[in-house]
Amino acid sequence: MIDKAEHPPVPQAFAELGIRPSILRALAELKYTEPTDIQRMLIPRALTGVDILGQARTGTGKTAAFAIPLLQRMSPGIATQGIILVPTRELAVQVHAEIERIGQYTPIRAVAVYGGQKIMAQMKFLRHGPEILVGTPGRAIDLLDRRIVNLENVRYVVLDEVDRMLDIGFRDDIRNILSRVRSIRRQLQRSDEGDESRGDESRSAEMPETQAPAAEAPALASNQANAAVPAGAPAGDSVQTIFVSATISGDIEKLGRQYMHERVEKLVVPGTDERPTVASVSQFYVSAQPWDKYRCMLALLRQENPDLAIVFCRTKRGAEKLARKLHADGIECREIHGNLDQTKREKVMKNFRTGKFDVLIATDLASRGIDVADISHIINYDVPEDPEVYVHRVGRTARMGAKGTAFTLVSKDQGPELTKIESLINMIIPPATVEGFTPSPTPADWIEEFPGEATEPSKPIVSRFERPYGAGATSPAAPVDSADPSAEPAKHVGPPRTIGSKIPVNRRHKRRR
Repeated sequence: MIDKAEHPPVPQAFAELGIRPSILRALAELKYTEPTDIQRMLIPRALTGVDILGQARTGTGKTAAFAIPLLQRMSPGIATQGIILVPTRELAVQVHAEIERIGQYTPIRAVAVYGGQKIMAQMKFLRHGPEILVGTPGRAIDLLDRRIVNLENVRYVVLDEVDRMLDIGFRDDIRNILSRVRSIRRQLQRSDEGDESRGDESRSAEMPETQAPAAEAPALASNQANAAVPAGAPAGDSVQTIFVSATISGDIEKLGRQYMHERVEKLVVPGTDERPTVASVSQFYVSAQPWDKYRCMLALLRQENPDLAIVFCRTKRGAEKLARKLHADGIECREIHGNLDQTKREKVMKNFRTGKFDVLIATDLASRGIDVADISHIINYDVPEDPEVYVHRVGRTARMGAKGTAFTLVSKDQGPELTKIESLINMIIPPATVEGFTPSPTPADWIEEFPGEATEPSKPIVSRFERPYGAGATSPAAPVDSADPSAEPAKHVGPPRTIGSKIPVNRRHKRRR
């Protein structure tokens, strides 16, 4: 029977990269016509099986760049051939959806596993033996410890947002997971042994004798090469690793190479090192003192009237307070942060994508997990402490060639933070004026607020430098003479203590994403 359905023309620019027809058909339906720079550089090299460090600006198609080679090189029917680790639940959902779209005409299937959902529901999908596992480190470790998933068949490992994955917060979890992959486990053992030998002069002196078994290495390599492995898999039981991000520092690159083979190709899109943000983002800063920040942002939203906007705050509490105030002033918005349960987070993102509200108030949870094509504005209500976080925040707009605008509210004492950002992105961010906003003098009753917390001049909060945290605590503003028995103990000021704060540290459960 002849298929009379009309199909879009095959994107020839992708076909020239060596991509198979089943994937090209999906790319045509997704209206992928021309590969981006990172896709043009990474896809052909990944198809050859080499290990890759890829660096490109946010919103330039890195997910498709590593997904296409994985879909093409895997063998159907062999469970967990590839594992993709990401830092946030939202990014896990996004990467999984992209793989499913690109691989819709292939027999390769993926499953996303992440915290906040019942593990039994995810086990139902794992029973079918999907070839690709996309997940956050915490949930991946849970599945491995329960022996629901094993990594014996893994031939492909991807770390998306590798700079975040290998920082101090995730480093131990990543080592825990990747050490269960045979080839990487041996590499880590050799690395550890090498570190010990370099620190021991006596062992170093005996090195020529201990290297005697090396003569057997060619035979061992030959046996591995002839071992039965999935078609298209790397030779022997080696593992192909692909690590990508918009920002890769020297320290992160050094850490990443511990999990990779000697032959590593670092692919950097030209200009990314000099300017990691895309040129189609118009970036500005607005001078606003802490007591004026809310009025300034409200005037900015009314001036710009964005189609879709994300406002970034530094803290969860600050995001909640800001959302409440905007609601009270007639701005339709929702907040997203780590304290929301997964069902609410997914509902917020669904409603944001479908345009049911225009402004999303987010912590940096969202700076690496949102891929919404129509985001027109980014507003940094709080200047990020890490300038690299700024790059990922701004990267939520102007994706895949679109245009966008980013504003950052900066107070007078935050000049050094702005300078660090400008040094990283290698450009001077110009100032902008906001119609209807006039700076006001310092209120007489103003007291320094916590970072990221929207407050009103009439309701100041106590500075972190003036806040006693228990009986006998002292502060520069209100010293207590402990030698005076009549002195009253300082009262607790600030957020109420939680039940968890009364539990000894060694009895608290470790939180995982």
